[in-house]
Amino acid sequence: MNDSQLLRYSRHILLDEIGIEGQTALLQAHALVIGAGGLGSPAAMYLASSGVGKLTLVDNDTVDLTNLQRQIAHTTARVGQPKATSAQLTLEQINPEIVIEALVERVDDARLAELVAAADVVLDCTDNFATRHAVNRACVAHNKPLVSGAVIRFDGQVSVFDPRGGAQPCYSCLFPQDQKFEDVACSTMGVFAPLVGVVGAMQAAEALKLIMGIGQSLAGRLLLLDGLHMEWTSIAVARNADCPVCAGRQPPPA
Repeated sequence: MNDSQLLRYSRHILLDEIGIEGQTALLQAHALVIGAGGLGSPAAMYLASSGVGKLTLVDNDTVDLTNLQRQIAHTTARVGQPKATSAQLTLEQINPEIVIEALVERVDDARLAELVAAADVVLDCTDNFATRHAVNRACVAHNKPLVSGAVIRFDGQVSVFDPRGGAQPCYSCLFPQDQKFEDVACSTMGVFAPLVGVVGAMQAAEALKLIMGIGQSLAGRLLLLDGLHMEWTSIAVARNADCPVCAGRQPPPA
C-alpha cells in the first residue's frame, strides 16, 4: 500500500483482526453487488469506503423520485438515470482508487454464472424471489459465498450462505425454490427508510469479514429485525439434505 492508502485505511489497519494483511486482502478482492437500490446503496458504499479493490454493480432499473427516501447512493439530479451508473458516480466520489464496474442489464442465468464466477463474494440486494434463487444457484455452482438481505415495512433479515463450508445451508434450504412465496413490493407495502441502511450495512460487514477471513459469519443463522421494537432474533438454519440446489455437493479442496 502507498502512503495515501495507509492513511485512508488507517482505522482498519489499527484493528488487530485486520491489520495490513486484512486490508491488503480487501484491496485485492472483487465483490459483486446485485441490485443498486435500498440495500445495494449502503452495502456498496461501505464496500467502497473500506477499500474493496473491485466492485461490480448490476441493476437494470432507473432512479425514480420515490427511491430517494431510502436509496442513498442516488440524488434528485439523477432521477431518470440508470441506478448502476448513478451509484457508480457516488462510489467514485467516496473512493476514486478502486475499480467500479456498472452493468445496466437484466442478467440471465448464463450471464449471472459468468459474473459470480469472477467474484470473491456476492451480495444479493434484490427484491424478488426469482432473482434471489437464480443468484443462489450460481453461487452454489461456483462455490462463492452469498450475503443475502431483505427489508419490507418495518422488518428486515440478513444471512450468509457459504457453499465452501460443506455442511452449510444454501438460500434454497431456507426458502425452497419449488414453494410459492409472494413477492411483496415496497411500492404497495412501504418500507421504513433507515432499515435498508441497517441491513445493507450488515451485508457489507459480512462481506468484508468473508473476504478477510475474520470473525464468524452468519452462515447457518438468519437474523430477523423487528424495526418497530428494535429487536433482533437469531434463528439457526440447517442444510436440507434433499435440497435440489446444494444436496450432495462437496466444498472444493482446501
